[in-house]
Amino acid sequence: MLTHLKRDGETISAGGQVYDLASVSNIYVVGAGKAGEPMCRAISSLLGSKLTAGLVVVKDGYERHPGSRPQSDIEILTAGHPVPDARSVKAAQRISVLLQQTEPEDLVICLISGGGSALLTDPVPGISLEELQNLTKALLASGANINQINTLRKHLDRVKGGKLARLAAPARMLTLILSDVVGSPLDVIASGPTVPDPSTYVDATEILQRYELEQNIPASISRHLEQGRQGMYPETPKPGEPFFNRVQNIVIGSNRQAAEAGTLQAQSEGYHTLLLTTFLQGEARQVGRVLAAIACQINTSGQPIPRPACVVAGGETTVTLRGDGLGGRNQELALGAVEEMDGIPAAALVTLASDGGDGPTDAAGAVVTGETLSRARDLGLRPGDFLARNDAYNFFDPLGDLLRTGPTYTNVNDLSFLFLN
Repeated sequence: MLTHLKRDGETISAGGQVYDLASVSNIYVVGAGKAGEPMCRAISSLLGSKLTAGLVVVKDGYERHPGSRPQSDIEILTAGHPVPDARSVKAAQRISVLLQQTEPEDLVICLISGGGSALLTDPVPGISLEELQNLTKALLASGANINQINTLRKHLDRVKGGKLARLAAPARMLTLILSDVVGSPLDVIASGPTVPDPSTYVDATEILQRYELEQNIPASISRHLEQGRQGMYPETPKPGEPFFNRVQNIVIGSNRQAAEAGTLQAQSEGYHTLLLTTFLQGEARQVGRVLAAIACQINTSGQPIPRPACVVAGGETTVTLRGDGLGGRNQELALGAVEEMDGIPAAALVTLASDGGDGPTDAAGAVVTGETLSRARDLGLRPGDFLARNDAYNFFDPLGDLLRTGPTYTNVNDLSFLFLN
C-alpha cells in the first residue's frame, strides 16, 4: 500500500495528487474488508500523530495478523461474511456518525478490500437485516455474479453505491482499494461506497427476474425496488454529483497483479508460463473442465506451452447451488476437473481463494492430479455424486487434498495454477 501512498514531511502523495497535511484539520480513517488490519497498520505508520480517529470493520478471524502489534489509534471491529449480521449494521452506523462530523478542511482516508459489501451494511428504512440476509443467501445460491449481487445491494443500503462518499462530504476523501472483482470496476468492489453508481432500480429488478427470484424474496424488498423504479426514492449517486469532485479512488492491488507475480515466480522456478486470463468467469465446474482440457492439450501436443508448464488463470467463477453439500467455488472448480485430468502424468491443478477462505469452509481451495480419480475410487468416492450435491469439500477432505492456509489478510479474488512437469 505504501508504494501508492507516500509521505514527505507535511505532504502525502497518492495517484498524482498531493495532500498538504498542514492545511488539514482532522484525518479520519474508515473502511471495510478482509485486508483491513494490515491496511490499518500501514496507514497508521504513515500518519502517526496526524491521525484523528479511525474505524475499520473486518471479517471474523481477520482482526489481528499474527505477530502484529495492536492498533491504538484505529479501532478494528468484526462482522459477518459473506452474509451480513447485526455487527455489520452497527459498524456501518458508527462509521456514518463519524463521517457526519467532517468539515471541508478534513481528510477522510477510506480503506476498501474484498468482503466490504457484507461487512459494511445498513439497510434502507423499511427493510430489516433478516430480510437482507435472506436476499443475500438467495443471490449467492442463484449463480448470480458479484456485479449483479452488488447492484441489488447498492439499491437497498444507505452506505453503498457512492453513499459513503456523500456522508463524508464536504471533506476530501482518498479511497485505497484492494480489488477482488474481475476487471476491477470501482463501482462493484465492496459495492462501490465511494464512487458514482451507474446501475439503476430497473437493473436491480431485472436481475431478480433473470434468476427467477421474485417469488423468493421478502415483499418489502420487492416493494422498495418497484417504488424506486417509479421514482419514489432517489437513485444512487451518479457521475456529476459535486461531492465526487473531492473524492479520489485508487486501486492499489488486484487479481492481475497477483497472477503476474505468480507467473514470474513460476518462471524463476524453471517453468514455461502462460498467463491465460484474469477474467475467468462462469460456472465453476465447467471452468474446471476447461482447465483440465488445457492440461490434456499440453500433455498430448506441448501446446500452448511445453513441459515443464505452468498456466495461470485468475478471476471469479460462480456456483449454482443444486444440493446441500459443503464447498466453495474453487473447490467445485477443482472437482469439475477430476475426471478429465485422470491419468495425465505429472500434472496438478491448484485452485485457491486469495483470502484463504473458499465459501463457508476452512479451506482456501483444493488440488487435483492425474491420480486423484483413482485414489477417490479406492475410497468409494464418485466425483459426479459430490458435484450433484455441491459437496466438493467432503470429496477432497478424505483425500487430504484441501488447501488450508488460514486467513491471508488480503483478498484479490481467485487463482488457478495448472502445472505439468
